[in-house]
Amino acid sequence: MIDYNKIVSPVVSDLPPSGIRKFFDIVAEMDDAISLGVGEPDFTTPWVIREAGIYSLEKGQTHYTANAGLMELREEICNYNKRKYNISYDPKSEVLVTVGGSEAIDAMIRCIVNQGDEVLIPEPCFVCYKPLTIMAGGKAVAIETKEEDEFRLTPEQLKSKITDKTKLLILPFPNNPTGGVMSKEDLEAIADVLRGTDIMVLSDEIYGELRYDDEGHTPFSAIDGMKERTVVVNGFSKTFAMTGWRLGYALGPKPLIQLMTKIHQYGIMSAPTTAQFAAVEALKSCDDDVAEMRREYNYRRRYIVDGFRAMGLSCFEPLGAFYVFPCIKSTGMTSEEFCQNLLNEEKVAVVPGNAFGESGEGFIRCSYAYSIENIQEALKRIERFVKNHSK
Repeated sequence: MIDYNKIVSPVVSDLPPSGIRKFFDIVAEMDDAISLGVGEPDFTTPWVIREAGIYSLEKGQTHYTANAGLMELREEICNYNKRKYNISYDPKSEVLVTVGGSEAIDAMIRCIVNQGDEVLIPEPCFVCYKPLTIMAGGKAVAIETKEEDEFRLTPEQLKSKITDKTKLLILPFPNNPTGGVMSKEDLEAIADVLRGTDIMVLSDEIYGELRYDDEGHTPFSAIDGMKERTVVVNGFSKTFAMTGWRLGYALGPKPLIQLMTKIHQYGIMSAPTTAQFAAVEALKSCDDDVAEMRREYNYRRRYIVDGFRAMGLSCFEPLGAFYVFPCIKSTGMTSEEFCQNLLNEEKVAVVPGNAFGESGEGFIRCSYAYSIENIQEALKRIERFVKNHSK
């Protein structure tokens, strides 16, 4: 008999499983359960995008693309970012098309992080940053963002965590799980801290188009002097409701994109061809579809925030992404206890806040990327649960 404990990598073996998927897997086997747990749009990919993918198959466009992606797609990515944010990138050397945004995050971390390098990660945050840092040999250094600061990263917090080993700062805004955003003024304050250092920035902007205030999204690379030190990660999953198409991209300085492409060459080869042709059409034709989805998310956002507040739970108002992060400390339960008991008693799945870092303890994440009918029923059940457990 092979003792696999002696064979597998202890680095990988010691990593905890995703706290998001745990409750999703349970609810998938439970009758009459409602899930607000997974960050996936309930919208179907717009027809014009699906049609472009179908047409590419009908034309027999089923072969590998260039490692970095279809040139037509890279050009449209650059056109889109120029049109939306007035930032210019070279499609030949500053764009990499990846299998989802997560691959771009992984490649960026691996191409610059050496053994012992420190990576600064504002928390609560998406679950992949810390494990990917550890697998690259780096040390993940959490920066606790606070509800009273609207879950923004402050320059004072950043300064306090920088050491001579700091290699990379991850900026995950708009934020999953809190829905917090950074204004242009906030980003400029962060940029002031970074000037004069060699610290690089991974700006995860996958939710950039899902922002609900009048200011709108500002890419970190648009801040004066920050483009040369920033890799922007974005994609099609959230903006265009294309989660299953598995397509993302990275924008950044030529030397970094070249190294990320090398990692991509050996590990992936190229992103799915059909998805790339579909994404070209998404960037060209779907501004109105995105605006309509954003309007619907905004309606759901206001409804669910009001619902949590009405049942007596403190709920920060998110201005980005499609999550709320209500505080459940008043119930006396831990995040894990709250979520497990809620699932058992009321068949509602939400995600414990500590799945997104220790600073998420005392909170839960609920996605409003679900129908308003599901949200309404889930809120009724959660309110009943909270009343039954009120002290």
